[in-house]
Amino acid sequence: MTNKTSVKTAAAAFAGLVVASALLGGCGDPKSKAVPMDDEYAGSSGESTSSPSASSSASASASASATGKDTGKYKDGTYSIKGQYGPVGEDSIDVTLKIADGKVADVQVVGHPFTVISKNHQNDFIKAIPGVVEGKPLKGMKVDKVAGASWTSDAFNKALDLARQQASE
Repeated sequence: MTNKTSVKTAAAAFAGLVVASALLGGCGDPKSKAVPMDDEYAGSSGESTSSPSASSSASASASASATGKDTGKYKDGTYSIKGQYGPVGEDSIDVTLKIADGKVADVQVVGHPFTVISKNHQNDFIKAIPGVVEGKPLKGMKVDKVAGASWTSDAFNKALDLARQQASE
């Protein structure tokens, strides 16, 4: 009986290995190319991505203006937008902009990171963004990679687009 049990256990283990191999065999895109991360957090997780700019998106938590267009003239007020991004939309930021006289009077960003690396990027971005946008005109505003956080910066730019639409007169 011990021999039969050992054979059954080995057969079950082998079958499990075959199934796992088949499932994992479809993971990854053989055409994708790993791109090294270019910041102070690089190398700490082994993470890489095929294309940072191809996978960011932003969505509004409040509806855009009736026209959905940026008129270049903005109503004073406070506008809140949720920006979602990452390879599968796992990270997000809540952006609140106070607009006065067509300028950003105040900016608040709350991060919702999925990983420790995302948390580090978001924290650095959150510390730096007020100095980049406050007191500047909303019209045409776009930030470059702020504090090494390219995906967070992209999501913030999309939030700016939506804020312009919401604030447009």
